[in-house]
Amino acid sequence: MRKTVILVGALDTKGEEFAFVKGLIEEQGLQTLVVDFGVLDEPHIVADVTRADVASAGGGDLHTLQAGDRKDEAMKTMAAGLAVVVRRLYDEGRLQGILGMGGTGGTSIATTAMRMLPVGVPKVMVSTVGGGDVSAYTEGKDISFMPSIVDVAGLNRISRPIFANAAGAIVGMVRIDRPVVTDEKPLIAASMFGNTTAAVDRARSRLEAQGYEVLVFHATGAGGRTMESLISDAYFAGSLDLTTTELADYVCDGVFNAGPERCLAASRTGIPAVLVPGCVDMANFGGIDTVPAKYRERNLYEWNPNVTLLRTNIEENTRIGEMIAAAANAATAPVAIILPLKGVSMLDSEGGRFWDPAADAACYDAIKRHVKPRVPVIELDLNINDPQFADQAAETLMEMCRTREGNI
Repeated sequence: MRKTVILVGALDTKGEEFAFVKGLIEEQGLQTLVVDFGVLDEPHIVADVTRADVASAGGGDLHTLQAGDRKDEAMKTMAAGLAVVVRRLYDEGRLQGILGMGGTGGTSIATTAMRMLPVGVPKVMVSTVGGGDVSAYTEGKDISFMPSIVDVAGLNRISRPIFANAAGAIVGMVRIDRPVVTDEKPLIAASMFGNTTAAVDRARSRLEAQGYEVLVFHATGAGGRTMESLISDAYFAGSLDLTTTELADYVCDGVFNAGPERCLAASRTGIPAVLVPGCVDMANFGGIDTVPAKYRERNLYEWNPNVTLLRTNIEENTRIGEMIAAAANAATAPVAIILPLKGVSMLDSEGGRFWDPAADAACYDAIKRHVKPRVPVIELDLNINDPQFADQAAETLMEMCRTREGNI
């Protein structure tokens, strides 16, 4: 059976463009299946899954949506419906890749559906926002964005090669032979930052020596969201969350903010987790000139010309501690919190730029004050990057994983 690429778009405004891409993909020997999520005018080409089908899958009625003046409601309905349709096609084995094209509205609808697909399924989005920050559209999924350069509005000397490149990209992704893995090991998620690299590398080596495969995520906001998303998709047997710094960015409105639900996926999914307040001594901003005025008199460190670190204070660390305790309290599987009493990062060590025992203690006290008695809190008179700390973190997680496996 030939592999199929699903094309998703608003065919009332993008019909010519999708017809062009459809032809190119089919010339390469793949099948296409066109799904229309346009609402207003008549489609310019015939869809295999109509807009009425999409609206119905989203719990709405196309005629009602067309008659109303609530564009936001129409977009929500079509996004929900497209997600249902796309996931169903995948579950039926009729989707080996997906390609969308559009502006902000079309991008929002198409990527809502793409996020319903597992990691590894080819996903290409040609978008007018493709050259900017697309994290709100990807939400941790592997969606490949291609800047449209000009608007997705007709075929011209700029858009033709862009659209052709998109067709070539999805064809290549779908046709590539993927390596077959026969010795899959239990996966562990681990969070890391430059200031906790030594700790994570050491813990990773211990885990891998015991037969685990460790996927390390850079705690840059997008990295944390990706880790949480994959944990929610049940990829992992355990979580070694050594670097919860994104909570500091949430509290301080830093640029590496992963949202208020950071650290909660492991608890909700029910996998063993080790939580550590790693690098919560720092919130991240861009160049020094981008730091908000309210922080200008605080302890700032220019990590490089594009990254400025803010040392978090007692009040901020108290809030972070409360969030870590809340994540542990929500756990439905074994969980432990480990506290490095001699500093949470490389900079937060005695004599270091961010050494502040009072701020660290505020975080630790908040954790111990709010965490439930059933959650073990292990206090180690070590810096987070000391080898013994990493060893304890790895051993604690492995013991919880072994205990859970023995009870299944």
